[in-house]
Amino acid sequence: MMQTFDNYDYFDGKEIKHNQSITISDNKIASIAIASKAETKKGLIVPGFIDLQIYGAAGKLFSAEPSIDNIRIIEDQLLQEGTTSFLICLATNTPEVFRQCISVIKEYRTEARNCLGLHLEGPFINPEKRGAHVAAYIRKATLDEIKQLLDFGDGTIKMMTLAPELQDEDVIQYLLDNDVIVSLGHSSATFDQATKAYKDGVQTTTHLFNAMSALQHRSPGIPAAVFNHPTAMSSIIADGLHVDFEVVKIASKVMKERLFLITDAVTECNSGPYQHHATDGKFVMPDGTLSGSAMTMLQSIKNCVAHCGISLNDAINMATYYPAKLIKSENEIGQISVNAKANFVLLNEQLDIAQVFYNGEEIKLNKASAI
Repeated sequence: MMQTFDNYDYFDGKEIKHNQSITISDNKIASIAIASKAETKKGLIVPGFIDLQIYGAAGKLFSAEPSIDNIRIIEDQLLQEGTTSFLICLATNTPEVFRQCISVIKEYRTEARNCLGLHLEGPFINPEKRGAHVAAYIRKATLDEIKQLLDFGDGTIKMMTLAPELQDEDVIQYLLDNDVIVSLGHSSATFDQATKAYKDGVQTTTHLFNAMSALQHRSPGIPAAVFNHPTAMSSIIADGLHVDFEVVKIASKVMKERLFLITDAVTECNSGPYQHHATDGKFVMPDGTLSGSAMTMLQSIKNCVAHCGISLNDAINMATYYPAKLIKSENEIGQISVNAKANFVLLNEQLDIAQVFYNGEEIKLNKASAI
């Protein structure tokens, strides 16, 4: 079935193109051309958002209630928000919880829509920088444990956050050799240790500035190491609470296309080791420790534009093309281009969501904005 979106503006990854006609066929973008009519419809078509670190949505924290029904609920809610690709994240926990969650994702993957797999944030982190993670579950990895974990995961584990200063090199290399994206995070690594980790193949960094050695004038830490590296990437939480907007602005100026957005979003949860409670626009643990964000990916984009001096074009790329490049899927998702998946969001003049399309099919929105 062929479908055409005629006379719309769209973002092509570099600039906004006006009066365009986008044709979809077989769930992919078949063609893009100048529209035959001069009149442009109101609205901007952008790629579907990509969130490589999110814990739950719609009242379902996946690690607390790992089930196929709940991952479906999370998928549905994120599609409503324009997130057409995501990694469901697990914080440091018991091996039993990890296995339960992995088992669900393995069983569900043939039906999965926008869930691409798992991001394991821990347990192989530094307790000095644990943040909201449970100290009792943090440990050093062994190579045998990593082998068993990946064997059990059977390709569902796409990303892992760890502290490289506490892990053996053969553990990190095994992850890299098995196509797991390794992210430096929850770490006290020095500038030299972090620089070596990036040189040895660690591709990215988890929520820049949060739960890591600081950027100081005599001890430059992880932020300076990733700033100075030519290819290492980093995620950042642009809610103004985890990182001040002025610092997001600085990081964007330095890192450019190496910096991407995550929500790190959680949801209300009153059971298990991670009990997140919403207060004043953020989530905290029972002891008051700041945990995940209460933000959508679209709000991240808006914050970058409104508060961080980042152009709309760059902010869109930070939520789409840049994370797609990290997971080596930029030819399929993260951009509006011929042969890419027809995953895109139509924004109205206020940059609110008007329509969402996943694999060329329109997602029925609970509260659609009128264009």
